[in-house]
Amino acid sequence: MKFRYSKYTCLTLITISIFCSSCHEGRKEEPPKPKNTTLNAEGFVVEPQVFENQYATTGSLLPNEEIQILPETSGRITTLSFKEGSHVNKGDILVRLYNDDIRAQIQKSQAQRELQVKIKERQAKLLDIGGISKQDYETTVAQIASIDADLAYAQAQLSKTIIKAPFNGRIGIRNVSVGAVITPTTVIATLQQHRMLKLDFTLPDQYKDEVKPGKEIAFTVTGSLDTFKASILAAEPSADASTRTLKARAVVDNHDEKLIAGSFAHVTIPFSNNKSALLVPSQAIIPTTRDKQVAIASGGKVKMVTVTIGTRTNDMVEVLQGLHPGDTILTTGIMQVKPNMAVKVTKVTKNRSL
Repeated sequence: MKFRYSKYTCLTLITISIFCSSCHEGRKEEPPKPKNTTLNAEGFVVEPQVFENQYATTGSLLPNEEIQILPETSGRITTLSFKEGSHVNKGDILVRLYNDDIRAQIQKSQAQRELQVKIKERQAKLLDIGGISKQDYETTVAQIASIDADLAYAQAQLSKTIIKAPFNGRIGIRNVSVGAVITPTTVIATLQQHRMLKLDFTLPDQYKDEVKPGKEIAFTVTGSLDTFKASILAAEPSADASTRTLKARAVVDNHDEKLIAGSFAHVTIPFSNNKSALLVPSQAIIPTTRDKQVAIASGGKVKMVTVTIGTRTNDMVEVLQGLHPGDTILTTGIMQVKPNMAVKVTKVTKNRSL
């Protein structure tokens, strides 16, 4: 099939081309509209307020004194003078070992000493009249001193065969029987001072001023509805470098024997009332890899501030460092916030009474 072009067809094509060119020339690229980067967020005004604070932690009850009863020397047990689970007093004899050979040696040394003392008395009279030399007299005196040393050593060995309680306490289950030959590594039993207990617990090092000696704290134990009291005895002078916690110890009066050593304790430490505490909503705290921050609205811009936090309540956090009264912190839009971002506070909240 063949197409025929007339002069009218060419004119029409030229007209369409000119019209399309004029359309392209008339249409101009519109510049992109600037995006709205202002953050609309709610704020919280930080104001000082009275904060009655306390810290809850866990601890363990320990005996006030505890030892394993071991002999100082090897020997055969001749007497066990304690009853398992009974209370013993300081100085009570618990165990006797065979010591007849040591007693015999002591008697022999005492007899020799008595003889040498009589000789010394006679030699002293002879020395006054020149009947003996001074050297003979001094030899006798030296022999008496040597016997005294032997007696002291034998008495020390004899005392090792008699094991006594070093303090008042309750003795545990015995591990030996009469007639057993024991060594210094043999554990005969354990002795615990149970009418006075220790309570060991830890707390963050920032609260070191709250564990002063003599301060009263409260605690509970599993299986009991009672709340018990304890008095702080001391705290370690330095914190653990890995956990940044401080170890403290309190003493517990347990004369009624309601508590036992080894129990797990829930400890409550009352803090001094802070009359100018700065508290912020917990959702305003932004955790980072190294520290914690809050976003402050200042002059229409966002300012990121690093803070040190203290105790938490159900919905508030105590800020120890980093904020000042009157600061307005952001409580919403935390995920989008960036330093120096323009911000508009749409709603302001103030401190709530605790």
